Amino acid sequence: MDREMNKKKELLKIAREIEKCALCRKWGTGEPVPGEGNPEAKIVFVGEAPGRQEARTGRPFVGRSGKLLRATILEAGLSDEEVYITSPVKYLPLRGTPSRENILHAKTHLLRQLSVISPEVIVLLGSVACFALLERKVEMTKERGSIVREKDATYFLTYHPAYALRFPAGKQAFRSDFIELARLISGR
Repeated sequence: MDREMNKKKELLKIAREIEKCALCRKWGTGEPVPGEGNPEAKIVFVGEAPGRQEARTGRPFVGRSGKLLRATILEAGLSDEEVYITSPVKYLPLRGTPSRENILHAKTHLLRQLSVISPEVIVLLGSVACFALLERKVEMTKERGSIVREKDATYFLTYHPAYALRFPAGKQAFRSDFIELARLISGR
């Protein structure tokens, strides 16, 4: 219990730093969205950046994409209490997709969060999450559903749920990837 409390305190400290971060605020608006979930999570889901609803509430993935993500997490046999959900960018970007500079700066906060949580699997939801943590462009149509082991971490790549909502084939692939994720998790 002490370890979990220490992790909660450390994550809260990082959240306060995000709140005060002048560079994060420079590129974004609304409430900061540091992330939420279990500080002892074995699985962390990493998206792109907050949307309008997230920037209003300060919570990650609460809009349409979030409903799909959270439902698919349940379908994979997990619960909200078992996972941590966040993004590299912690504020609603002023210009749609976050800039390269925004991602590279904001990932410093994300890396600290991941260091505290120390998950077994990091699920990268879309190309921005992949760029932030793998430091390369990923052609998601070719690499989705794959596992990448590097930098002492295990990454699982899939589409962002917003993509899955826009394209029926993307939604089918997204759900299919979560079946693979469930297999990966059960093999821990």
